[in-house]
Amino acid sequence: MSPVFPTVREVLALDPVRRGAPRLVAGEAGLDRPVRWVHVAEVPDIATLLGGGELVLTTGIGLPADDAGLRAFIGDLAEVGVSGLVVELGRRYLSEVPRVMAVAAERRGLPLVELRRATPFVRITEAVHALIVDAQLHELRATEEIHQRFTDLSVEGAGAAEVVRQAAELAGCPVVLENLSRQVLAYDPAGESADLLLDGWEQHSRRIRPTGRTAYDVGSGWLVTTVGARGQDWGRLLLRWPAGADLGDGRPVGAPPTRLTILVERAASTLALGRLIQRDVEGLERQLHRTLLTALLDHSRPVDEIALRARALGVTLDRRHLVGIMVRHRRDTTAGHPSPGEGGPPVDGPGPPPTPSARPAPTTSPDPEAGPARLRDLAEAVGQALRETKLSGLTSPVDDQAVGVLLALPDAAAEERALAAFAAALRRRHPDQPSPGGSGHRLTVIVAAGSGVGSLREVRRSLVEARQLAEAARRDRRDLPIFRLPHVGLAGLLHLLRDEPRLQTFVERELGALLAHDAQHPREQLLGTLRAYLEQGRNKSAGAAAAHLSRPAFYERLARIGRILGVDLDSVEACLSLHVALLALDAIRTP
Repeated sequence: MSPVFPTVREVLALDPVRRGAPRLVAGEAGLDRPVRWVHVAEVPDIATLLGGGELVLTTGIGLPADDAGLRAFIGDLAEVGVSGLVVELGRRYLSEVPRVMAVAAERRGLPLVELRRATPFVRITEAVHALIVDAQLHELRATEEIHQRFTDLSVEGAGAAEVVRQAAELAGCPVVLENLSRQVLAYDPAGESADLLLDGWEQHSRRIRPTGRTAYDVGSGWLVTTVGARGQDWGRLLLRWPAGADLGDGRPVGAPPTRLTILVERAASTLALGRLIQRDVEGLERQLHRTLLTALLDHSRPVDEIALRARALGVTLDRRHLVGIMVRHRRDTTAGHPSPGEGGPPVDGPGPPPTPSARPAPTTSPDPEAGPARLRDLAEAVGQALRETKLSGLTSPVDDQAVGVLLALPDAAAEERALAAFAAALRRRHPDQPSPGGSGHRLTVIVAAGSGVGSLREVRRSLVEARQLAEAARRDRRDLPIFRLPHVGLAGLLHLLRDEPRLQTFVERELGALLAHDAQHPREQLLGTLRAYLEQGRNKSAGAAAAHLSRPAFYERLARIGRILGVDLDSVEACLSLHVALLALDAIRTP
């Protein structure tokens, strides 16, 4: 029942009730039950007419005269879920209610209250119903503001950080957006300590396990909803509402008010919608290029239509050798090491993009326009390189970090020569540049090319491969003119897929039970034991030495790991799956 309803305790504090000199006879444990309505009754079978949540007022004149009848009367009220029973003394019961009523009410946890002075019941009903209506009106107005605020954010195409900030402002509570691997993508502490909020977040988040798509976890005090669209969930939005918090007037509640449930669900919808909206400020021709490249990547249009529209733009894709290319920046130091404040990769799939709140802050305050401006410059340089080399193809930014190219060549024999010429022209047009802010870093250009294909129906594979290669190349220190598939190993592949929900789901499926165990037992981290065992090629003696444990202790831990995960650690196939999951977990946790 919604916390907008007053509790029995609050009703007893109202002036019309206090004038009746109320005395609690039994059921103190139920005083915080919400009161949905007040009902006056003088018949013994009133329970059949009630729906639960009512506070029943009676003078007792129609109640049974025998003890069994009184016990049945109390039992029926408790069964239907009434909030409490108030009996006015003076008509049927002169000085107190029968003891059998008090005992029955106490046993069922039903608040039983005596009014020792005559009180007009209408005054009580008016006061309680006014309180209910006023609270519901307040809730309705708050809900309207929530809907309006998030509608505006959706129309404006606000980023994840802004949506989370607005949610925290409306709720007055900390809000956190995380991905499926429990990594924080954005947060707002709502005036509280961010360090305390995020300290040990992954372990803390794994303990928050509510049931349902939107639910409140009483034990942790977090209201949680799943974030995703089109059947692809990519994260969770969490709002902290500790049990026992108050609504602003000092009254404690055990669950968040309905408006906060509405708030997190609307915020989650806005986040999901934002992933589906791409704002574009390019020219019409570039927009068409982007539309066609996007359609090839997500299979949203028939390939025959794409070929027809491309031909209308002067780019022939039929009967051509097609190669997907992705071009992006890699911020680098002059010594060839990654900058510590480097942000995460763009998303290659349904997962959410990293936000400023999710990554370490740079040492200087970046210009918010610098990123889009650099991307526009890079897109222009790519277009100029294509024109300079007289190559034909589609080109456009495909996300916030990369420029995509679909190169259309007359035959496969021209592939290597064309790629080399394009890469050389691009570097002439867009040489390495100093990083903004005078940090001593430089921006290098990564050119990654997928495998060439002979049909437009296969071109998505080449484009996706190029995107993955470009992302993996950010961790590769080699200065290669063009990155191709042979340059990327398993670790690189897993790193470039780290924001892919399906990979995160695989990690959770393989290691989730063990990670949850370690979160519950921080002094006994079994994940390290499993890592040592797998990294030593399943050699238990070498694993024990690597883990600095005696062999009996190491063997006992392995047995426990096997029971927790439900796997046979002597199985090569099971261990291979676990080892890949560990590598994927490392990739997910590494910025």
